[in-house]
Amino acid sequence: KVVTLAKSKKFRDNHGKVLLEGHRLIKDALEAGAVPQTLFFSTVGHLKLLPEAEIKRASLVKVKFEDIKTWSDLVTPQGLLGIFSKPDPAKMSYPAAQLASSLPLLLICDNIRDPGNLGTILRSAAGAGCEKVLLTKGCVDPWEPKVLRAGMGAHFRVPIIASLDWESVPTNLPAGIQVCVADNDPEVPGGAGRAGSAPASPKAPVKSSPKAAPEHEDEEGAAGIPELAVQHYYEDWARAPVAVVIGGETHGLSAAALRLAASTGGKRLVIPVVPGVDSLNSAIAAGIVLFEGKRQLLCRHKQEDDRQKLPVPG
Repeated sequence: KVVTLAKSKKFRDNHGKVLLEGHRLIKDALEAGAVPQTLFFSTVGHLKLLPEAEIKRASLVKVKFEDIKTWSDLVTPQGLLGIFSKPDPAKMSYPAAQLASSLPLLLICDNIRDPGNLGTILRSAAGAGCEKVLLTKGCVDPWEPKVLRAGMGAHFRVPIIASLDWESVPTNLPAGIQVCVADNDPEVPGGAGRAGSAPASPKAPVKSSPKAAPEHEDEEGAAGIPELAVQHYYEDWARAPVAVVIGGETHGLSAAALRLAASTGGKRLVIPVVPGVDSLNSAIAAGIVLFEGKRQLLCRHKQEDDRQKLPVPG
């Protein structure tokens, strides 16, 4: 019954527990310092693949594999499930290799409601070396089982701060950060929160007109949406520190996201596609923009190092 309940967002929110399934995910969670409460296993061999010192902190419950098959969402269950305390990003011990590769690059997810997309986006954020990921209240719960599966362990490699309202987003960002948005709709000049084909004049400032979700609509209406400079994603924009906002495919970016970008001097980043092709999937767009941001930041860092190594004249 607890395993079934743990799949519910209401249960996760009320009890502060999450359900993890499979050796890799549970091992990643344990190594990152997540606190296990109960581990359900079908054979003792499943436990031998986990760090011994960590699993001693949990209640170990041997069950029939048929029971795990009933509880599992996987096509091929592994015979191992765990109930964990909901991880606190401030108390996690992220992998040393991840920390060593971390960049002053942040991701803000706005209205990402598809679990598979969010999990894939989190995986790209971890792969690109993002310092942090912020999720607004319009996003799907990152601890939903489908998000966890698509994330492939990203939840335990990069800090994820969820359920933020836009008023609290700036307090979770470094001082002096520039916020850019991947925001373009091939059908609407000015954008609708989706990455797609480029506008006719990408250098010109345009007024974005997002398809905001009802809960994100602003009383100011269209007049409250600021103008943002537009450029291709491969042009120079990543100056440390920098954050990228990715909007969902259904509702796109909120007006609050665009106002935050405008307040920091941010830009609207366009991913050009062949005319007639629909806009890109939000997870694909996030991967393209994040890894380009990584490339630009690393190039900038190398240029600074090279300048420091130059001999001083005289």
